[in-house]
Amino acid sequence: MTSSPEHRIEAVEAPPRPGLRERKKLRTRTTIREVALRLFEQQGYAATTVEQIADAAEVSPSTFFRYFPTKDEVILQDDLDAFLLEAFHAQPPELSAVTAIRAAIGQVRSRMGEAAWQTERARHQLILAVPELRARLIDESMRTVAMLAEAIAARAGRDGDDLEVRTVAGAIFGVALASMLHAATADGDYLAQVDAGLAQLERGLRL
Repeated sequence: MTSSPEHRIEAVEAPPRPGLRERKKLRTRTTIREVALRLFEQQGYAATTVEQIADAAEVSPSTFFRYFPTKDEVILQDDLDAFLLEAFHAQPPELSAVTAIRAAIGQVRSRMGEAAWQTERARHQLILAVPELRARLIDESMRTVAMLAEAIAARAGRDGDDLEVRTVAGAIFGVALASMLHAATADGDYLAQVDAGLAQLERGLRL
């Protein structure tokens, strides 16, 4: 079936591959997070220390803190944000904000392997299971909405504090949060669920 012009998602050329140094940094960051998740599962979040994570990941505590300011940030920081923003800014300017973010999510989703999906699901489950992480989610939500608003404002030529811009950003984030809550407790593709929610948002949230 052919998409209508206003909802057609255009293919965008993938960005250049990162250099060797950036790839090494990403591997180190990924290793620290995967080791931390494993230790949290084995012995509990509260009982796991930064020193234990660093030792198991074969890095020094100072290296750990170069990548994550606190133990909380190992879980709360979303590594997809940077990739999503890069893909979002690369979308054709005639697309609406919601259609452009759907296209960006589709690109990121196509590049992720199964291991990355498992890490994302484990991260979401832990955020919901640990009270202190759930409490921090409010702060992270504010940061994410502000980040989205700035990206949307740049595309629309408007101010990031514009209420209409913030409303669109909040609606997109609301879809992502609802999908996270669902995917953390049920099997499914998180980003596919986000895309389905955004498609519903494009339709005017009709049921």
